[in-house]
Amino acid sequence: MMLAHLLAAPSPLRSRRGIDIDFPLLAGCLTLLGLGLVMITSASSEVAAAASGNPLYHMIRHLVYLAIGLGAGVLTLQVPMAFWQHHGPRLMLVAFILLVLVLLPGIGREVNGAKRWIGFGLFNLQPSELAKLFTVMFIAGYLVRRQDEVREKLMGFIKPMLVLGPIAVLLLAEPDFGATVVLVGSCIAMLFLGGINLLRFIPLAGAVLAAGVAVMTSQSYRMQRLTNFIDPWADQYGAGYQLSQALIAFGRGEWFGVGLGNSIQKQFYLPEAHTDFVFAVLAEELGMIGALVTVGLFVFVSVRALYIGLWAEKARQYFSAYVAYGLAFLWIGQVLINIGVNVGLLPTKGLTLPFLSYGGSSLVICCVSLALLLRIEWERRTQLGNEEVEFVESDFFDEEVRP
Repeated sequence: MMLAHLLAAPSPLRSRRGIDIDFPLLAGCLTLLGLGLVMITSASSEVAAAASGNPLYHMIRHLVYLAIGLGAGVLTLQVPMAFWQHHGPRLMLVAFILLVLVLLPGIGREVNGAKRWIGFGLFNLQPSELAKLFTVMFIAGYLVRRQDEVREKLMGFIKPMLVLGPIAVLLLAEPDFGATVVLVGSCIAMLFLGGINLLRFIPLAGAVLAAGVAVMTSQSYRMQRLTNFIDPWADQYGAGYQLSQALIAFGRGEWFGVGLGNSIQKQFYLPEAHTDFVFAVLAEELGMIGALVTVGLFVFVSVRALYIGLWAEKARQYFSAYVAYGLAFLWIGQVLINIGVNVGLLPTKGLTLPFLSYGGSSLVICCVSLALLLRIEWERRTQLGNEEVEFVESDFFDEEVRP
């Protein structure tokens, strides 16, 4: 019944003007998806041929993930933002349960010492990707429901911290330090834009710094990562091997690259060449120019997402605005950390590059995030969801949401 209501709701795919979506953002993200497919095909060919006998193995799997992601995106476009606002707390509970399940023996799948996946036969679900998306929706809904409390009372700041704290602990237990930093940073940025006094972040910053030091010093491999990225050549065949090979890839690329498919580093020199370090292979094959164009595309889609949030806020569609801000900060955080790791500015972290890296959960969530932003922009232009024109279907609201 609810699905029928959702599919019958107004949609940017069924408007009087035909398909009515933000084509600049769509074009930028589709370009990144296409570039990612090309680079994954190139970067994974040698590894795939050795592991499975088929050099296109990872490309085929990535195409399947891409089809699933685009399908999920099309379905997401049909869903009013009011639906996500209404079900935000339930989605937060789902994210929490999944993060607990992935840590349970026999359920979570361990790869390279980290339990970050739940296996479903041929596919793996990475709960942290869903947790980032659902947490952004929950925080956005909280900022709308508790607007006065957020801006005027200390408890308006403490309450979301009581939710973020357990989520961060579960992510660190996997361990997934990169996802923790991106999620917490994005939510803090959302809270700041929601009106929380900047002074209230000072104790939090101190606590986060202390926790970060404790986490980094609790395991020897984390300290090695922290020190080796400063000078990977001091142990270039040991702890600094991955970063030193990535830097060699950047050096070989020079200005215009060695040519598509001609990377040497992907031939078993650079570990995780098609996932965490796909940007290094891109820089080797397409050169500095190709790398800068790729960074420019990321800047464009991220800034466009921030503007979509700003436009929604001006239209008094506050939930949509905060969701757009949160999704933009998630993209920005992942891009900064992944590229920072690739070029040696940050310690090595297992964090994918949005739209480009190989990984089913990440790719699907990126497509869903894109669809949410397209939906937000369309609702803002058509005035759906603001205080003058609201959805009234009982499936979306139990009570009126005060802007």
